[in-house]
Amino acid sequence: ALRERGLRLRTPDEDVTQQLTAVDAPEEVELDVDDVLILATKAHQANDMLRRWTDAPVRRNGGVVGTAGEHLPIFTALNGVAGEAFAHRYFRRVYGVCVWMPVVHLAPGEVIIRSTPRSGTLHIGRVPKTATDHDHFLHRTAVDLMAANFDVPTPDDVMAWKYRKLISNIGNVFQALVARNGDWRPLVAAAEDEARRVLDAVGITYVSDAEEAAARDAGFTMKPVPGVPQSTGGSTWQSLQRGTGNVETDYLNGEIVMIAHQAGLEAPINQRLAMLGRRAAATGAKPGDMSAEELAALDDLGREGRWDVFGRTLKVTNLDKVLFPAREGEDPVTKRDFLRYVAQTAHVAVPYLRV
Repeated sequence: ALRERGLRLRTPDEDVTQQLTAVDAPEEVELDVDDVLILATKAHQANDMLRRWTDAPVRRNGGVVGTAGEHLPIFTALNGVAGEAFAHRYFRRVYGVCVWMPVVHLAPGEVIIRSTPRSGTLHIGRVPKTATDHDHFLHRTAVDLMAANFDVPTPDDVMAWKYRKLISNIGNVFQALVARNGDWRPLVAAAEDEARRVLDAVGITYVSDAEEAAARDAGFTMKPVPGVPQSTGGSTWQSLQRGTGNVETDYLNGEIVMIAHQAGLEAPINQRLAMLGRRAAATGAKPGDMSAEELAALDDLGREGRWDVFGRTLKVTNLDKVLFPAREGEDPVTKRDFLRYVAQTAHVAVPYLRV
């Protein structure tokens, strides 16, 4: 789409199409020692891109001097906090990027930015943080990004900003599953509280709510884009809406679960949410297929009770009974899990049922 039609950029203030140079693989471009790579995929897509680019030849004055992993810095503009660890396997110099950018991407070759006057805020910094006073690549990249209409703070510890955003992204899965079908804010609060308890327990530092709020207040303003519905959601919502078959909740809610398990702790709320995200993507669920009330009601039941779903009241029992034992790398499936899965996939299965 980019090669054929260029990039259409829609904002609150303009609608423009820009012709860009687009490549499918590193073999289609000649990298120079002064180049900078920016990784801007979903977290679960990052490893594939890193492997494809790390061994690409880098040139100086026309001659090959080594590989991208050896000579070029890479900036990881990803949600979550796993991208930097991924990148260190392949690149010597890694810079984290905390992305605040209300973007919609539903159609190939079209990007919608719902902020003004700046396109977004990008906190950037070396990972791990260093005491170097002057980082040529960091400051040069910051200047270039500011020229491209971004605010670009360069904090001493960019990962503290990324961990704070990780907490904010805990609610992405609720927006994706429920959309506007009910008030899911109380559910988000419980999941975020669990995430904070896990991070605090293991001593991971993140930016305070007050510092983050002050930075957001000083940044861009959200405004509607002509022709774009206000109901359009964030990145996980967009993945379900596009029917990609996968979402990055394993590196959002699942990141909290991993940190908890590595410390001998539990994070049951986020573990269940990560599972719901995976299953919704795999079954082709769309945003809003399940209401917030239905989602909460099933989880609030004890071992048994009455569940109101799809306009019916069902008596359910033995909800914690294991129906399918755990397999390697997977949790066991309880009756509660199975009922939730059936409810999520009903929109696909019901049309094929015959009386």
